[in-house]
Amino acid sequence: MNFLSLFVLVPVLMILALFLSKNRKQVLAIMVTGSSLLVILSANLVYQYIAARNAGAVDPMLFTSSVAWYKPLNINYSVGVDGVSVAMLCLSSVIVFTGVFTSWRIAPLTKEFFLWFSLLAAGVYGFFISTDLFTMFLFYETALIPMYLLIGVWGSGKKEYSAMKLTLMLMGSSMILLVGILGIYFSSGANSMDILEIVKTTIPVQQQYLFFTLTFFGFGVLGALFPFHTWSPDGHASAPTAVSMLHAGVLMKLGGYGCFRVAIYLMPEAAEKLSPIFLVLTGIGVVYGALVAIRQTDLKYINAYSSVSHCNLVLFAILMLTQTAMTGAVLQMLSHGLITALFFALIGMIYGRTHTRLITEMGGLMKIMPFLGVCFVIAGLANIGLPGLSGFAAEMTIFIGAFENTEILYRVLTIASITSIVIGAVYILRTVGKFLYGSIQNPAHATLDDAHWYERFAVITLIAGIVYIGSFPLGVSDMIHESLGNVVAQLVR
Repeated sequence: MNFLSLFVLVPVLMILALFLSKNRKQVLAIMVTGSSLLVILSANLVYQYIAARNAGAVDPMLFTSSVAWYKPLNINYSVGVDGVSVAMLCLSSVIVFTGVFTSWRIAPLTKEFFLWFSLLAAGVYGFFISTDLFTMFLFYETALIPMYLLIGVWGSGKKEYSAMKLTLMLMGSSMILLVGILGIYFSSGANSMDILEIVKTTIPVQQQYLFFTLTFFGFGVLGALFPFHTWSPDGHASAPTAVSMLHAGVLMKLGGYGCFRVAIYLMPEAAEKLSPIFLVLTGIGVVYGALVAIRQTDLKYINAYSSVSHCNLVLFAILMLTQTAMTGAVLQMLSHGLITALFFALIGMIYGRTHTRLITEMGGLMKIMPFLGVCFVIAGLANIGLPGLSGFAAEMTIFIGAFENTEILYRVLTIASITSIVIGAVYILRTVGKFLYGSIQNPAHATLDDAHWYERFAVITLIAGIVYIGSFPLGVSDMIHESLGNVVAQLVR
């Protein structure tokens, strides 16, 4: 068995072990053990991948293997990774690991919550290691299905409405995506669903236009593509903390990853011609998400609309079709994944104590819970691109890559997108000033406690990742940049 399959097998074994567990201690032990093992697997994968590249391996995907699933359509369980996949697997492992600790006191139905959480993780891991289009789509759907129950059962606020809205919009986009995938299969002439086989063929340009639109839109909706992003803020606001972390930190990255891996890589001519249309949409989404975040008073909605802005920035960078911008897009997926997971973790911890997420009902919390307050400030500074933190490295790479395009439309959209940094500073500093500083609004808040050990552990782990990428970005960016060369080589430009 290919060792990449362990990334799917471990969550499946966690699910089986959870079925057999008898009490809360056993459930937590299973989740900590399983998520820790996934982190170790990710670290080992990074080591093996870098070692293989240094040894001279030049294949687009490494550690590949394939097992037939359905021979009449040549559907195979095909796996393999490049630098982008490795980066996404590492991000997923960190978010799953820290999500376990932020859900330490989840109730009721603790076992059932972690069962669905593990299934969601299995879908995410399977998606990132798949090179077969149908297998990728299968894991994609596996990751989406648990969201309905995780939000509908363990969520808060308008949880039933949010869960249904999320499910309907994402399932609708999945139908469009499936049509695009089948179109690629039948028009490529490769008689295979394997991306590595399809890329060797040439899909007729007129058909590329249709299938590029279908696949980019299908994946883009999950990546919060404007104006089809409305499911995301409601889903974030109602989801339990760990689900919000995995949702924003990893699940939405499936959209950006799919756009680049399928739409751009397999249909480069259509990408060249149609990218300006989607660039306009994503450029609007970058600014719109940031502007709407200013108007919010609910901490989760502030972070949710900030995520809409940053996820559109990922799609924006991918559509620039330069190797530098695409490298920035992947760095942004990593950076935003860690930052937004940190935000949602902190918001969940604060809400668990104050029982409110409205910044107008809080104040002076820095005096009461200094650890959580300082960490929130760090997350905010990373979000607006403070040098030394991951947001700066990612956004600078994106904008430098974007300016490699000399066309006036690209330059105008890039300048407009840069304004989101200034807008971001407004809503972050406003939020911090409202609920962390000033006088205590609610006397009952004066007796609240600060973070517990498991909360501190999760938060420090996420901050460590943000600082590492921000301070030492070259190792990560070099691994990503090298892999993206195969994608850029397909482009006619």
